[in-house]
Amino acid sequence: MNKNYKDNIKKRDTADQSKKRTDFKEYIVSYNSELLVYLIEGLRYSRNNAKKLLSNHLISIDGAPISQFDFKIFKGDSLIIAKRPIRKKSRKDLPIIYEDNELIVINKPYGLLSVASDKEKSATAYRMVTDYLQAKDKHNRIFVVHRIDKETSGVLMFAKNKELAETLQNKWNEIVKKRGYYAVVEGVMEEKSKHIENYLYQNSLNLMYVGRPSKKGQKCITEYKVIKESKKYSLLDVEIFTGRKNQIRVTLGSLNHYVLGDDKYGEPENPLNRLCLHAYELSFIHPIKNKLVKFVAPIPKEFNELLKKA
Repeated sequence: MNKNYKDNIKKRDTADQSKKRTDFKEYIVSYNSELLVYLIEGLRYSRNNAKKLLSNHLISIDGAPISQFDFKIFKGDSLIIAKRPIRKKSRKDLPIIYEDNELIVINKPYGLLSVASDKEKSATAYRMVTDYLQAKDKHNRIFVVHRIDKETSGVLMFAKNKELAETLQNKWNEIVKKRGYYAVVEGVMEEKSKHIENYLYQNSLNLMYVGRPSKKGQKCITEYKVIKESKKYSLLDVEIFTGRKNQIRVTLGSLNHYVLGDDKYGEPENPLNRLCLHAYELSFIHPIKNKLVKFVAPIPKEFNELLKKA
């Protein structure tokens, strides 16, 4: 077993947190508009220069390249102006779970950001899905509803219109019925199932830790049950009832059962060269259709194989 996870998070090297990319400029859109109009009126580019930026493929919205002048942008969007062209890519092998006129759901691969970060703007699930939809219609776009960690695979959903996205976000805690995850952790769990309520805090390095209950803490509710186990590892079915940053990883780590491959909070083994955490189910009441909607991504086969080998 590892040392207490509080010791582990102190070791994290944060040197690269101070590194800033300089190959683009980023602006947060302050009002709804068409893209060309916003470049001219909001950012004060001349009409000719604004058109050149778009024609030369130097503009992206939340990391997805956009070149059409009348593309609709919304308050809060990240408008990025790059120094080098940003080309759209063909996305024929996108792992789509479900798609209709309102939603698109994918089985996000591990190692892929859900949305853009300070360091990475284009290698994201948001970009992949946008490329896929814009190949059908250049005016198509998506809106973020929720996120899962870069290192986590599984169910990730986007809305296709702003109104639905905002409704889902605003009512998220009311309408979501289940957020289920599979996790492979080190060791054998003494308690084969458990309901855990704790409080999470964020330190100066933006890492989460479990602390004593207080008004400043974020209450965190997690349940797990053991599905399979070996002498070395346990496969858990985990359900979260609060959506806190790194909730599962920190909660299980605080029990000294780190998720395999989690070098952010612990130092467990990494037999699969990935974080062994997978979002397998998202179920919620559709706010417009008023019916239960359920999306599932099957357990990665390597999780089961790992337990068999162990």
